[in-house]
Amino acid sequence: MSEMLTLEKFEEASELVKKVTSETKLIYSEFFSNQTGNRVYLKPENMQLTGAYKLRGAYYKISTLTPEEREKGLITASAGNHAQGVAYAAKKYGVNAVIVMPTTTPLMKVNRTKGYGAEVVLKGDVYDEAAEYAARLAEEKGYTFIHPFDDLAVATGQGTIAMEIFKELPLVDIILVPIGGGGLATGVSTLAKLLNPKIQVIGVEPAGANCMQESLKAGEVVTLPKVNTIADGTAVKTPGKNIFPYLKENIDDVITVPDEELVVSFLDVVENHKMVVENSGLLTVAALRHLDVKNKKVVSILSGGNMDIITMSSVVQQGLIFRDRIFTVSVLLPDKPGELTKVSGVIASMNGNVIKLEHNQFVSINRNAAVELRITLETFGTEHKNQIIKALEENGYQPKQVRTNI
Repeated sequence: MSEMLTLEKFEEASELVKKVTSETKLIYSEFFSNQTGNRVYLKPENMQLTGAYKLRGAYYKISTLTPEEREKGLITASAGNHAQGVAYAAKKYGVNAVIVMPTTTPLMKVNRTKGYGAEVVLKGDVYDEAAEYAARLAEEKGYTFIHPFDDLAVATGQGTIAMEIFKELPLVDIILVPIGGGGLATGVSTLAKLLNPKIQVIGVEPAGANCMQESLKAGEVVTLPKVNTIADGTAVKTPGKNIFPYLKENIDDVITVPDEELVVSFLDVVENHKMVVENSGLLTVAALRHLDVKNKKVVSILSGGNMDIITMSSVVQQGLIFRDRIFTVSVLLPDKPGELTKVSGVIASMNGNVIKLEHNQFVSINRNAAVELRITLETFGTEHKNQIIKALEENGYQPKQVRTNI
């Protein structure tokens, strides 16, 4: 294969991927700009047909194969976005694709991948086991393997995002890019530096899966003993070995983000931009508050939006709790009629909305404080929560905030 990650190859890839990608024009975010003191733009790759940027690298990689390599059939391993990217790109080229997915993959993702015409094989509990099986099948049956990230042609395809950013915002100062295995970050950072060596490209990883941060510190590819994050698309133990030299040269820094910040970022994006972005795609949104700069033009790449409804429901609930929009207090009441009405009256006077009550008469043998009442409330935020707690205190109760379980 001819050399990849050159300006010529990026230009070639940029023209090719137009055949399968939607135009994801930059969205100026007044909300995040006001929050951070920078001019913030979002690159909404969650709006691609397959719900993520992965289609770019898959399509360009297939374009570089010989007709013989394509006719053998393609194979890859993926639990989500890459699976759909390869399946759709293979369909466009009229070739067969086998996608090995972990048995734990949500049914929605399995069905969507099948919907693009690919054969889905469920194997292993985690991505690594699925990848091992895919490699074995490729060897046995002669399929052509399309790696999710550790491939220079795939990275070149992903880098077309940077070309589009520069066309719309030539004077961009900082690009924030999510990192899992590193394919997207490789393509974006390499092309960005070719176009403007002064630009800063900052990678963002989940705190519980910071394989690139550890590898860059060590100066070589490092494998994490385990990963633990809700950002499943970037839950990678080992970054790509082939692409690592490019990352070492072109990534300026890596920010890590705890899961709690992703949860709050989900609500911010839904409420202010009416978009669903998956946890891995929210890494760059959460990272905006970690930037120690002002008055810069910053682009956050939203890498994907494939989130199943159950996960979405959980994230929304947790986000409301983190923001004090829902909270639970415990108060002790005398065991006599009318006490519940009194507490309800105090809460109603403060415009608190009760969504759950737990009434436990068996916490104490002291009849003057014999009933524990746990009240789960909906509020407008932290200030409103504090006003309600203060009102309860002023009416002789001793409210204690406890863990909310919805």
